[in-house]
Amino acid sequence: MRRRTMLASGPALAAAALASPALAQGNPAIRWRLVTGYPRSIDVLFGVIDNFARAVSEATDGKFAIQTFAGGEIVPALQAVDAVANGTVEMAHTSSYYYLGKNPMYAPFTGLPFLMNARQHNAWLYFGGGNALADAFYATQGLVAFPAGNSGAQMGGWFRKEINGLADLQGLKFRVAGLVGSIYAKLGVVPQLIAPGDSYPALERGTIDAADWVGPHDDEKLGFVRVAPYYYYPGFMESSVVAHVFINKEHWDALPSAYKSIVRTAAMAANLEMVARYDAVNPPALRRLIGAGAKLRVFNPEIISACYRAANEVYAEIGTRSPEFTRVLAHMQAFRDEQMPWWQISEYAADGVNIGIRGRNRTP
Repeated sequence: MRRRTMLASGPALAAAALASPALAQGNPAIRWRLVTGYPRSIDVLFGVIDNFARAVSEATDGKFAIQTFAGGEIVPALQAVDAVANGTVEMAHTSSYYYLGKNPMYAPFTGLPFLMNARQHNAWLYFGGGNALADAFYATQGLVAFPAGNSGAQMGGWFRKEINGLADLQGLKFRVAGLVGSIYAKLGVVPQLIAPGDSYPALERGTIDAADWVGPHDDEKLGFVRVAPYYYYPGFMESSVVAHVFINKEHWDALPSAYKSIVRTAAMAANLEMVARYDAVNPPALRRLIGAGAKLRVFNPEIISACYRAANEVYAEIGTRSPEFTRVLAHMQAFRDEQMPWWQISEYAADGVNIGIRGRNRTP
């Protein structure tokens, strides 16, 4: 119970740890706006960033107030980072791979297919040099960014028809994000980048044939099971998806050092909170979805193998025009390769034992 309480109140604990009677004395009163890339109905993503803003306010005795807005309330969901860069708002919370059309370097720090899981990704960002690489890139875009959430491994998506092999992907209109779309395109898919709140009506009308969002909890709220019953796994293309808090660099540079420290700590609390909340809410949501008619399906291995080959082709093609992308990709791969032997004999092996024991000892 104590552990559960600590996880649930992570941002509040961060605020309490930072707050002191004299902290806000002498520091200015600041009012910022933060836009997100998703609707309020996506309660984990939006709730985490609401808690982030609350933690910052509490730690500064209300002197640094951040008002949060859903996608579309100030700017469209897929223009959140642009709004920060051009100074329309001071902050955003979203995943940067939505903006890889501006520069492919927006993709790696959110996550790349066939690289790392959430814990490995966090290890690379915080202790493997990843955040330093991210800082260098985002500074060229007029941004400062901090990891502030991770979905963990996602599902593979909702499909209106079964996908039994590569032939079934030809001409399939699929709502996906990041480089996943470029990879699927090599297999004949027509990728569609659509804001989450617009995905359900697009599926319902048949404008698209499939949609990928996050996982059971969010997917249940978006109602996909009613219009696309085939629910595929594993989410091998998105085993770790990071959301960042983005801040306009000029506004960041003008912040008092105490406020900067509070933002960094509150962002780290948000990063912990999001993956923990998704781990808690996805299992019961999956059971409910199956009860509502979701038909779980496993991706054909030939599709996974073809996606892996296509991913390497996409990475090589991007590298011809962005040597920086190639350097970051190599950095990530080297860290991943160092991690994998340990994970094979620790986490993966232990999980395999626990899953096996549960299966052998279940009551018929």
